[in-house]
Amino acid sequence: MLKQIEGSQGVAQAVALCRPEVICAYPISPQTHIVEALGNLTRKGQIENCEYINVESEFAAMSVAIGASVAGARAYTATASQGLLYMVEAVYNASGLGLPIVMTVANRAIGAPINIWNDHSDAMSQRDSGWIQIYAENNQEAYDNFIQAYPIAEDTRVHLPVMICQDGFITSHAVENITLLEDEAVKDFVGEYHPEEFLLNPGKPIAVGPYSVSNYAMEAKKNQEVALENSKEVIKEVAKKYKELTGRGFELFEEYKTEDADYIMLIMGSAAGTAKEAVDELRAEGKKVGVLKLRVFRPFPSEEIAKALANCKAVAVMDRCESYNGNGGPLGSEVPAALFKNKVMIEAVNYIYGLAGRDFTIKDVKDVFAELEDMIENGKTVEQYQYIRLRG
Repeated sequence: MLKQIEGSQGVAQAVALCRPEVICAYPISPQTHIVEALGNLTRKGQIENCEYINVESEFAAMSVAIGASVAGARAYTATASQGLLYMVEAVYNASGLGLPIVMTVANRAIGAPINIWNDHSDAMSQRDSGWIQIYAENNQEAYDNFIQAYPIAEDTRVHLPVMICQDGFITSHAVENITLLEDEAVKDFVGEYHPEEFLLNPGKPIAVGPYSVSNYAMEAKKNQEVALENSKEVIKEVAKKYKELTGRGFELFEEYKTEDADYIMLIMGSAAGTAKEAVDELRAEGKKVGVLKLRVFRPFPSEEIAKALANCKAVAVMDRCESYNGNGGPLGSEVPAALFKNKVMIEAVNYIYGLAGRDFTIKDVKDVFAELEDMIENGKTVEQYQYIRLRG
């Protein structure tokens, strides 16, 4: 069913169809519309057997989600920006305990200075927390990504929490056409949650979160890494099944007109749509350019990215976040490392764009591609780490 709907409302409908048993709600822009809509759906009895809990903070939201998941329930919460930072201690506990919680992050800048607009600094601050991170370009993908989240998280090869990221206001508040699935189709796709072990199982008592001495703690961390690596294959399997169901979707990333591209822009989130528009216009002018839209940031698909970029001359690595490491943003560090590790020796230039909602236009994309071409064809020296649209 095609419906013109706000992104947050679409996500709320996807959450409802996945039948969480516990929803932990605390408002913060720009995700508030999601939990508001879920509150209304729960009140009307449209989410089966669901406990909707208004908590007193974001830390409480994640703590309650952890308690619910440990007890054997399918749990959901949502947050953004400073709210994600407030729940950090519990965020690490969720992944360390191997709990398949799903959380929406409506990406928003972190202060100071205070700003409510979009960039990726909130989710990127948690890139080493052990959570799977999946990003969306538009409202449809935010909806589709969410329906795939629980089958990924709850797979026995994974058992990790999943962060579904969408650009705040750009996709959370924008109204677009979304193709919504029938209730039964989603229920069949997502399935029931049957945890192997849970706290309220009287036949098999377990301890949760015990103190771990040095003889065991390092192995536990390695198990997290193994589960994260396992999730790559699970993400691909779930994506394939979802495409069979809907005709939509891709796996770890999307390659847009990259087959013969000399120059590729690697980018995440809603700005990928801007990049694709620019590529279409440049292709009409005879320029061999393309876009690699990264969907899954964690687990980071380093080998797959290196292979996808191996035949181009140069790549622009686009970060909507600063990392303060002196070398660029998170992608600006991880993509060149992936290329080096896999012996793909191409030029890579890191650009910081769109911080705190700064405009990023088709012209900006074209300028980036022109700079890459000038570097390769004319030997121009290009600054390897630069801001787009930075005012003097």
